[in-house]
Parts: sequence; C-alpha cells; structure tokens
Amino acid sequence: MPSACAGQGSAPARTRVTVRRGRAPGPVVRPMVHDGPMSDLTRIPAPDGVAPAAAYAHVVMGTGRFVAVSGQLPLDEHGALVGANDPAAQARQVFENLRRCLCAAGAGFEDVVKLTYFVTDMTHLPAIREARAAHIPADRLPASSAVQVAALVAPEFLMEIEAYAVLPE
Repeated sequence: MPSACAGQGSAPARTRVTVRRGRAPGPVVRPMVHDGPMSDLTRIPAPDGVAPAAAYAHVVMGTGRFVAVSGQLPLDEHGALVGANDPAAQARQVFENLRRCLCAAGAGFEDVVKLTYFVTDMTHLPAIREARAAHIPADRLPASSAVQVAALVAPEFLMEIEAYAVLPE
C-alpha cells in the first residue's frame, strides 16, 4: 500500500491543543487487535454479544491527536467531477482526496479510526469497499457507517466520505 504522503511535501506546522477527559468506567472488551508501536490504536472487531462484521471493526480506540476530515467528494484538484455516473471512479477519487487531506494533517489511512459513507444508492458500497481496500488492509479496517441519502450537494455526486483519525502524540 502506498504511503499516505507519497509524492507530497512535508505537512505544515501544527498548533497543539490538548483536551483531557475522564475515562469511562467498565471492563475492557476482548478480543482486541493492537496495531503495535507505530500506532496507539486498538481495534475490537467483535465485542462480546455483538455479531462480527465482515467489512469493518465495531470499535476502534486510540490516544493521541484527533484529526477530522470533512466529507470528500469526487472532485479533482481543479474542482472538476471525476467519474460521472461511475461509482468506482468516484470512489477512487474520494479516497485519493481523503489521502491528501490526511497527509496535510500528518496522518495516513493507518491512523483512521472511523469512516462515514454517504451514498445516494447502497449499490455503490462494493465500489467503495474496493477503493478502500487499495488504501486500508483488511486487518486494519476502521469503524464505519453507511448512510443512504436522498441527495448530496449536487446531483452528479454519488457519494461523500468523511474520516476521523488519531495520530500518536
């Protein structure tokens, strides 16, 4: 899988804001998949009593800097639509835009904890999953939600995808 910032310059300097919160009580749920020293993320594919999901993790936990990426549309760097009426082409462009946005924050897909898919038709999900697989390996899937909407900001858009990531401190 390509580096999140391949071919890109270094990320701009950031101002750090730290918010401290108390921890929620309760037991730790197993099984967990910890990503190791490069990441402070832990994925729980199937908490006790919850049916396993094939295409996402039910829970992803992390400590560090939070990154929110606004919903990305299938537009190229000049604002032109990519893939009119083509869900696969639109999904590839959206994931490329997500990659560029994550890179601007000093992050990559390995830091993503949640993806939210807004689609005009649920039949577009296989194309989205294929584009996602080009960037995120199956053993590092983030938590995900898919929402079918009546329309997006313009009728030619078939999907919009937003991402949340956690960077190590």
